[in-house]
Amino acid sequence: MKTTAISMKEKKSRNEKITMLTVYDYSTAKLMDSCGIDAVLVGDSLGMVMLGYENTLPVTMDEMLHHVKAVARGCENAMVVADMPFMSYQASVTDAVINAGRLIKETGASTVKLEGGRAVCPQIKAITEASIPVMGHLGLTPQSINALGGFKVQGKDKSKAEQLISDALLLEESGAFAVVLECVPAELSALITKLLTIPTIGIGAGNACDGQVLVYQDMLSIYPGMRPKFVKQYCDIGSMMKDAFNSYIEETRSGAFPAAEHSFKIDADIIDELKRLYGAGN
Repeated sequence: MKTTAISMKEKKSRNEKITMLTVYDYSTAKLMDSCGIDAVLVGDSLGMVMLGYENTLPVTMDEMLHHVKAVARGCENAMVVADMPFMSYQASVTDAVINAGRLIKETGASTVKLEGGRAVCPQIKAITEASIPVMGHLGLTPQSINALGGFKVQGKDKSKAEQLISDALLLEESGAFAVVLECVPAELSALITKLLTIPTIGIGAGNACDGQVLVYQDMLSIYPGMRPKFVKQYCDIGSMMKDAFNSYIEETRSGAFPAAEHSFKIDADIIDELKRLYGAGN
């Protein structure tokens, strides 16, 4: 059955863990959906892992629309969550509603996600009042990387921990149906999860969250140069891909590929006739 905001909340009430991964293309989305994953996130992380940007800040609405459309076409049952890119919602409530509406109307996604606490609660309230489900995002919020001073664990001292708790409660009050907790101490995430009636989705936030999300390139070791502490690499697809690329290059250069089994045939009499006709000999 299709995962919805309501069914996610029901999973929390039944203590059933929620599974989510990032994805940015049709074929990978189709594979994930066939495995029964609950939700897929078309994250603005695509800026780094797909487009080669230094961080998520340059990602545009047009880029998000392009990738979300592809993912939505590949998902039959998984919830498709579309990230709202930097400055698509921060400037005004009106911008937020218009851009959230575009992500839903033009792509086939069913929910949007935006980053921030108290400051974005008016946007969340307005988007949900427009009948668009909203997933929040607290802790390490990559769109605020310049303000945060880098990729750092959030909520380690008392005042910042209290701020995260307050923000989480405000997000729920504003209408968010779930909240991602990124790079938050496990004990603090457990407390927030207990205080909220909506699900928490952890990434680097311990196993007490109601669900987990990872960037799929990280878990498969496809994205070079970065391996956060919280990532478990389930297999080294990156090395397998490099081995395959190297084998293809070597076999193409040596003439071993394509072999007879990879080629098509034509009747020998036709080829002989064509050779005589064009003076090609043997």
